[in-house]
Amino acid sequence: MSRHCALLAWALLGLLRLREAQKTEAPACCSPIVPRNEWRALESECTQRLSLPLRYVVVSHTAGSSCNTPASCQQQTQNVQSYHVKTRHWCDVGYNFLIGEDGLVYEGRGWNFMGAHADHMWNPMSIGISFMGNYMDRVPPPRALRAAQGLLACGVAQGALKSNYVVKGHRDVQRTLSPGDQLYNLIQNWPHYSSR
Repeated sequence: MSRHCALLAWALLGLLRLREAQKTEAPACCSPIVPRNEWRALESECTQRLSLPLRYVVVSHTAGSSCNTPASCQQQTQNVQSYHVKTRHWCDVGYNFLIGEDGLVYEGRGWNFMGAHADHMWNPMSIGISFMGNYMDRVPPPRALRAAQGLLACGVAQGALKSNYVVKGHRDVQRTLSPGDQLYNLIQNWPHYSSR
């Protein structure tokens, strides 16, 4: 084989390896998401898959206790899941992702499974993210807000969200006080927000 052909073969092989690596690695913009096994989630019994990419994101708050360390947020995520599964009798925690005041994102149902974060009309066409805490009188800390924005950018990069996705507050799609007055006022200034 000539030297030119050998160089061309090595270049093509390198490009193929790079393409395969890009398929399996998370995009560079993605912040780490705490997987279910790390926060010791109960086994999910959910089966309804979402048709990706989705156009809508519904932002809520849990209206319960806040958490500001990884240990307390893991415990709070377990508490939310336990309430949803054992009291509400849902197949899993209702949200696709939960945001802690520790600045971390906790995987709920993830990108692929339909949440129970709104009503029967919105759940099949949206991702539900919930800030852990009550945000009627205060806003989440900046690191939690950055985590949520990073999650949305990651969703676009992974093809789970359309690039022109629309953010809605929970109260925009259902009769509720969620995501709390202060968080709701804040998300109305996010670039993808729309009440319509």
